[in-house]
Amino acid sequence: MNLQIVSAAARDVDADWLIVGVPEGGEWSNELVSLDNALQGQLSRLREAGDLTGKLAELLSVPDTPTLKATRMLLVGLGLPSELSVARWDKVAMTAARQVSSKKDIRVAVCVPEQLGVLSRERAVEVLATALVVGSQGQDLYKAERSRFPFAAAQIVLPPGSDIGTVSAATERGRILGDAINLARELVNRPPHEIYPETFAARALQEAIPCGLMCHVFDEHRLEAEGFGSLLAVAKGSDRPARMVVLEHRGGGPHTPTLALVGKGVTFDSGGLSIKPTDGMLTMKCDMAGAATVLGAMTAIARLKLPVNVIGYCGLVENMLGAKAYKLGDILTARNGVTIEVHNTDAEGRLVINDVLSYAVDHGADRLIDLATLTGACVVALGEDVSGAFTNNQAWCDQLFAAAKSQGEDLWQLPMFDSYNELLKSDVADCKNIGGRWGGAITAAKFLEKFVAGKPWVHLDIAGPAFASASKGHREGGATGCLVRTLVEVAEKGQL
Repeated sequence: MNLQIVSAAARDVDADWLIVGVPEGGEWSNELVSLDNALQGQLSRLREAGDLTGKLAELLSVPDTPTLKATRMLLVGLGLPSELSVARWDKVAMTAARQVSSKKDIRVAVCVPEQLGVLSRERAVEVLATALVVGSQGQDLYKAERSRFPFAAAQIVLPPGSDIGTVSAATERGRILGDAINLARELVNRPPHEIYPETFAARALQEAIPCGLMCHVFDEHRLEAEGFGSLLAVAKGSDRPARMVVLEHRGGGPHTPTLALVGKGVTFDSGGLSIKPTDGMLTMKCDMAGAATVLGAMTAIARLKLPVNVIGYCGLVENMLGAKAYKLGDILTARNGVTIEVHNTDAEGRLVINDVLSYAVDHGADRLIDLATLTGACVVALGEDVSGAFTNNQAWCDQLFAAAKSQGEDLWQLPMFDSYNELLKSDVADCKNIGGRWGGAITAAKFLEKFVAGKPWVHLDIAGPAFASASKGHREGGATGCLVRTLVEVAEKGQL
């Protein structure tokens, strides 16, 4: 996308769509007054008629604007200026971008409001740039007639006399984050006959090279030599062999601490012998969203040239029902020597990322974050829009929450009391792979805690927000790319 930032009066911007934010209540900005005058009071008449309220993300099209250079205008509500936050501004920008991206070759211009509440202009520009990239890409990868198209050109319009140089970096950062989110979305949206462990690994290598990331792919033989007994057990039922992708960004010095990002990459989850019903299996192409998020975040971290050391790990398997599939009652030996009694083959994600966590710890990770579409229990607890967070180190978790808040992404922390370990006890092994019906998201996290060797660690269960069941005004259905921005922010700002 050709994305530019300009300083100009809105009435003088040449575009197919001019997008202008309107606050709810209060006085209009100088820019809105100028537009109203240019349109001979049309905006005032719309407000007086109750058609232009300024309520958050409310849209009103003005199809005929002969006194402006833009062909037509879209007015979008900003809500109350005092309540404008990153999340609310993102909703506004995404809603507007999605509204005007239904046709090819559209040139769009979006005015940055003069009244930004608690937002800095730099953050507002960054969020807007990301929204223009993400909001114009749909999930209809295989439809003959697309419903959404990337913009031919996009302008971010600052008030006249603004210093463009102060926000140019924010524009580029927003574009990079948008590309990273779209990469994660695309991989999750593609079907499992296209995205399986080998093809995901090949795509990771393809994306890594131009970004300057070092990329290593472990095949099933290397994984066996490294002792990935738990991960390989899950992969046995499929004729698609397991892989692990390791992505290294060494932007810090040799003595700079290392952050490990670990992603669950179950490219399709049938449930194994504990087979899922049809409705539960239909969207299981999304069970590799954790790995896709890690890959997306790593490309952004590298393109931004952040002065930090971050290693991304993607554990990749299919969970299928072949003749060699692992069985209920099997005893698995994980990479760190912990033995696991299998009570449910559909609790496979934890059996994949536990070995990857152990490897990351043994290879120098100072702090860890894992992401996984791990449990339906987390969706029951928090719904489809909020990720669950679990930790063994509150200070590290607090840094992650600060990063998520600054990016407008919602997390909620759940407890990690030691009493939950009782539910994982086995009579024949060190632990079971499930803890029963109660507290399922928590017992899954307590299971993973056994493999981080006490290192500061946060587990993020993204089963709810990683894949949207339906489109909304501000959000495309399908993969969302949630938490890519948060991972980049915590890597940059977290005190590792």
